[in-house]
Amino acid sequence: MSVIKPYSRFSGLEPLVVRPETNFLNVGERTNVTGSKKFARLIRENKYEEALSIARQQVENGAQIIDVNMDDALLDGVHAMTTFINLMQSEPDIAKIPLMIDSSKFEIIEAGLKCVQGKSIVNSISMKEGEEKFIEQARICRMYGASVIVMAFDEKGQADTKQRKVEICHRAYKILTEQVGFAPQDIIFDPNIFAIATGLEEHNNYGVDFVEATKEIKALMPLTKVSGGVSNLSFSFRGNEHVREAMHSVFLYYAIKAGMDMGIVNAGQLVVYDEIEPNLRNLCEDVILNRNNDNNEATEKLINFAETVKAKGKEIVKDEAWRNSSVEERLKHSLVNGITDYIDIDTEEARQKYSAPLEVIEGPLMAGMDVVGDLFGAGKMFLPQVVKSARVMKKSVAILTPYIEQEKEDRKQAHLAAGTVNEESAGAAKILLATVKGDVHDIGKNIVGVVLGCNGYDVIDLGVMVSTDKILDTAQKENVDIIGLSGLITPSLDEMVHVAHEMKRRGMKQPLLIGGATTSRMHTAVKINPQYEEGVIHVLDASRSVTVAGNLLSPEQKPAFLQGIQAEYEKLRDDFNNKKVVKQFLRFEEAQNNKVKIDWNNFTPVPPTFTGAKQFDAYDLEEIRSYIDWQPFFIAWELHGKFPAILSDSVVGVEATKLYNDANALLDKIIKEKWLTAKGTIGFWLANSDGKDSVSVLHEQAGPDEVVHLQFLRQQIKKTEGQPNISLADFIAPTDTKAQDHIGAFAVTIHGIEEHIKRFEAAHDDYNKIMLQALADRLAEAFAEVLHQRTRKEFWGYAKDETLSNEDLIKEQYLGIRPAPGYPACPDHTEKYKLFSLLGGEEATGIHLTESLAMYPASSVCGWYFAHPESKYFGVGKIEKDQLNDYTKRKGMSLEEVTRWLRPILE
Repeated sequence: MSVIKPYSRFSGLEPLVVRPETNFLNVGERTNVTGSKKFARLIRENKYEEALSIARQQVENGAQIIDVNMDDALLDGVHAMTTFINLMQSEPDIAKIPLMIDSSKFEIIEAGLKCVQGKSIVNSISMKEGEEKFIEQARICRMYGASVIVMAFDEKGQADTKQRKVEICHRAYKILTEQVGFAPQDIIFDPNIFAIATGLEEHNNYGVDFVEATKEIKALMPLTKVSGGVSNLSFSFRGNEHVREAMHSVFLYYAIKAGMDMGIVNAGQLVVYDEIEPNLRNLCEDVILNRNNDNNEATEKLINFAETVKAKGKEIVKDEAWRNSSVEERLKHSLVNGITDYIDIDTEEARQKYSAPLEVIEGPLMAGMDVVGDLFGAGKMFLPQVVKSARVMKKSVAILTPYIEQEKEDRKQAHLAAGTVNEESAGAAKILLATVKGDVHDIGKNIVGVVLGCNGYDVIDLGVMVSTDKILDTAQKENVDIIGLSGLITPSLDEMVHVAHEMKRRGMKQPLLIGGATTSRMHTAVKINPQYEEGVIHVLDASRSVTVAGNLLSPEQKPAFLQGIQAEYEKLRDDFNNKKVVKQFLRFEEAQNNKVKIDWNNFTPVPPTFTGAKQFDAYDLEEIRSYIDWQPFFIAWELHGKFPAILSDSVVGVEATKLYNDANALLDKIIKEKWLTAKGTIGFWLANSDGKDSVSVLHEQAGPDEVVHLQFLRQQIKKTEGQPNISLADFIAPTDTKAQDHIGAFAVTIHGIEEHIKRFEAAHDDYNKIMLQALADRLAEAFAEVLHQRTRKEFWGYAKDETLSNEDLIKEQYLGIRPAPGYPACPDHTEKYKLFSLLGGEEATGIHLTESLAMYPASSVCGWYFAHPESKYFGVGKIEKDQLNDYTKRKGMSLEEVTRWLRPILE
């Protein structure tokens, strides 16, 4: 009697039995809308028959399993999966191999399971939502006879270490085999392949962790299989296929030996391991196996090699005469001019020359930075140059740090051996910086950190969205000398008040610095300063931070400085509390009666070309680039002047031009190498106002009778005769008129910045880090301009004949407006919830709203579209209690909650 061996078995029209000699299964990845632009386009255009050719090509290229994924915001995933699989099943040359149904939505997976013939593979299920959901989904998969891929993902998140990978997989194994009834050979584990060579040391062992976890999983649960998305590994080298293919082959060589059974790869783009050029193969092995990679040495070598593969530019001849001077002069020249080319060899030469590595920092490096500080203070250097100088300083210090740490350890051991006390010097003053909870913007804070760092301070930057407890716990743990808070959105002001209150409650003594776009001297004096008695100071911009810090850290200057600040703020508070209200307010009912007078009965609104939402994925950055408004870019770098005149300004023109050229060079690289992705969503809906301050929007996608009620505020200050008290609702036709009107909305965002920011941080390159952040912000604003123009001329089409220059667009000389929630015309951020709901939420827009309604990614813009020719931008200004009460009632929120968001416009 023969025994059926416990092999993994899958099938399409033909069986696929995974025997010990099978080696490795290629899972074709191109029939995946998230991984193939061509496939995604064909599916979106309903060209399913043509899309089948991609599946066929994968089979011809050696794929033994076909992965199908329809996770796209523009698609009805269930319909797309059902349609495509049904077509695949009718093509014998494709249907012969097993199918992997791939989706992050289980309803799409189940739709695929209903259509597929043979024994398929579900990709994937996990315990991220807990065991109960995991078991429920596993039972459905087993009911359809499918094998399952289990992600190493639990309630705590994705497993990134060997220990966590094995631990989660073993836990899932016991549940599936003991509670659900899965045969071990029907279980496939995906222990997560993450990107390596990112520049972050904590990522360096990801390849090794996967390989070692695979060995242990196969030893612990020998009948199970191991899979993974191989292309994730080389994410840092997107755009360089030569290096990526080599990395994939080297990784698979070791992962397969460890027991990896299958992987999602492009079957037509795998180079043979032995045919990889030896130098590249060795570099890939060093990075993947994390060997010879101290201080990211292996990573840097692979990155440098990758650059040689792509480099085609002409070599620039440089003046190198300064290289003939002393090492001190060379270091100073590098610092003042922001040159990093020789910092490694010059720092090492200085280290050999001086008796201790710390003397190099305290001597020639600080001498050079003193020159930078003097030039900056005298207005002879500008912020972009200072940031470049900081980059040089950081790179040099990074080289010296290991030697300094070793000297500290040697001294410590010597003191311990001698039985004496080892007291290290106090070191540089510590300044902690953080963007407060709920806020994601940090360009200004980053610049302040660089400027302070250039002046010898030890800066601890906690990043964005930092809770009060984390800020204060860290400040106390690190014994910092000053705390600096940053914020851009209105709720950040309240969060700063809370931080000051908590500092007082904890009995802290550190001075508190306040900065950011929404902050002001008046708000700091009136709201924050009274909460904390140890010094609260508003810092207008980065250039003032050094002076303020110097005064606060000087025992001689601090008392008089704080006394002066306190006297100034007390006067501001008195002025604020005692000011006479010069402007008079209308009763709210009177303000409503004084609305914008529009003859709706003799006006026919232009209908948009469609209703509902429309997404734009990977919009052309080259087109967006041409719409950039450069003036705010220069302001971010504290260079003030109109563009393009600033480029020829007698004071800042030379540096502004350098900055502009650097920005465009980086933009060239961003666009060519596809660093960033522009994602936009627009929508139009039937809408009418109530004739007052509410607008009813028919949200057809949510249901035939689903109505979203938008609430707007109205100017309440008494105007001169004939001037209306405006509300945005005035620009939408009232229900009782003959006009059928519409309202529009948009959200745009720039994705992909994080990995490059981390890479620049790892390289101590603040200049390019800040440059990238500033450019991403400009691209987001420009993208909003692009879509608004297309809306006016094409999608809504109410200004089809518009011919405006970019300068005209910047001056807002167009018909219609695009006001943003949180800004003067509609200052309530909570209306963003409705805007994003109409557009399809986070899934459709790619934008996450924080608890304080900041948008993440930070380079994001959203707003409403109004088309009426009389619509215009305005500020609501201050409002009275009667309107606040009416608004609170209309929104169905508590007075306390509404007040939190509207405090700046309340008397």
